[in-house]
Amino acid sequence: MSRRSADAPTDQLGRPMGSLRLSVTDRCNMRCRYCMPEEEYRWLPRASILTFEELARLTAVFAALGAGKVRLTGGEPLLRHDLPELVRKLAAVDGVRDLALTTNGILLGARAAELRAAGLGRVTVSLDTLRPERMAEFARSDRHADVLSGVAAAASAGFDSVKLNSVVIRGYNDDEILPLLAFARAQGVELRYIEYMDVGGATRWSPDQVVSQRDILAVIEAVHGPAEPLPARAAAPAERFRLADGTVFGVIASTTAPFCRDCDRSRLTADGTWYLCLYATDGINLRDVMRGGATDVELTALIRDRWGRRTDRGAEQRLAVPERGVLYQVETLRADPRREMHTRGG
Repeated sequence: MSRRSADAPTDQLGRPMGSLRLSVTDRCNMRCRYCMPEEEYRWLPRASILTFEELARLTAVFAALGAGKVRLTGGEPLLRHDLPELVRKLAAVDGVRDLALTTNGILLGARAAELRAAGLGRVTVSLDTLRPERMAEFARSDRHADVLSGVAAAASAGFDSVKLNSVVIRGYNDDEILPLLAFARAQGVELRYIEYMDVGGATRWSPDQVVSQRDILAVIEAVHGPAEPLPARAAAPAERFRLADGTVFGVIASTTAPFCRDCDRSRLTADGTWYLCLYATDGINLRDVMRGGATDVELTALIRDRWGRRTDRGAEQRLAVPERGVLYQVETLRADPRREMHTRGG
């Protein structure tokens, strides 16, 4: 056993620190209803945003504690200037064994090859609809063709893995479950359906809009036959299935079947606030600690101690709420922009 794995802390439920979601910007060029539904936002101050050097330093600290799976998120991470340079820095960090990116794909077409050359291993593109007019209404963007170009560019860039994420919402795109699967198969990429979650800026969420994993599988199996469950996912968020023709897809059932007991993820906002759960109300300001002169040893001790006291089970606790409604009202989000999904990173 390596020193790194031997030193990895576990929380109060025995969950190791395995993955880090690293938000590089809170800005986005889309306004998806489940993430950024409102017209006005409080953006993080520019001076508070972590530099590439600070991001690499914190990543090294987390990786040494076992968080060797790093995913760049946003906002839209490709809006961060010179992102391939950050990828190069992170790919060189000792202990980073998996470096991935989640993007809406709008800017990916022109950057996919460069990102791959810089050391990015995996890409996930968010694609909720194949209909441009739906995306224009739902995400307030008319750049649907650019998203599709981004998917194609990623599929041909030589990444270890390319996936599509589709949030399924009843009354919006639940009639595209099969077309999205066919598109992913044609592109040679893996689709992951995501249940609609009541997190961050999902201020219009309601239980009746959730299309459950059971419902998704029923639609697929009615046409394609039984979907064979693949081996246990461990800490991965998606349950994966294979159809008779070999097509593999996943479902992330965070709303109806939370996987909190296996969750090894934490999140760092673009301004250095560390959250131990997507639903967490409070985080730890690592930026001020770091800029205040803390050594790597001190940062390591702080992170280790806080993870060791972690008890978060946000999705499980939300599932138990009677007459469950939205998590945050608009006023609450504007009072603390770090509660927004575009700031915290999904």
